[in-house]
Amino acid sequence: MSKPIPQSAQRDRVRKTVPALVAYTEGVVYSDLWEREDLSKRDRSLVTVTALAATYRPEQLAVHIGRALDNGVTREEIAGAITHLAFYAGWPAAMSAAQVLTEVLEKRDS
Repeated sequence: MSKPIPQSAQRDRVRKTVPALVAYTEGVVYSDLWEREDLSKRDRSLVTVTALAATYRPEQLAVHIGRALDNGVTREEIAGAITHLAFYAGWPAAMSAAQVLTEVLEKRDS
C-alpha cells in the first residue's frame, strides 16, 4: 500500500507549467526515495534540511524544515545542524538557513 504524498501549494502552482517535474516529484521522490527503509524519515529529513541549507535553497528549506519537525527532528537538532554546517558550507548559507528556521518556527508558534 502506498503512502499518501504530502500536499504542496508550491507543487500545485507549477503543475500545469512543468507537469513531468511534478510527476517525478510525486512518483519518484515521495513515492520511492522517501519510502526507502535504509534511513528513517527523521534521519532523511535531517539530511535533506542540511543539504538544502548548505546549497542555499531557502524556498525548499522552509518546506523541509516543517517536514523535519513533523518527522521528529527537534528544533534544537535543526539549529545544531545549521550551526555545524556554517563551518563546512559557509557562514552566509548558515545565516540564511537560520533566518528560514526562525520564520518557520515563528509561524508554527503563532
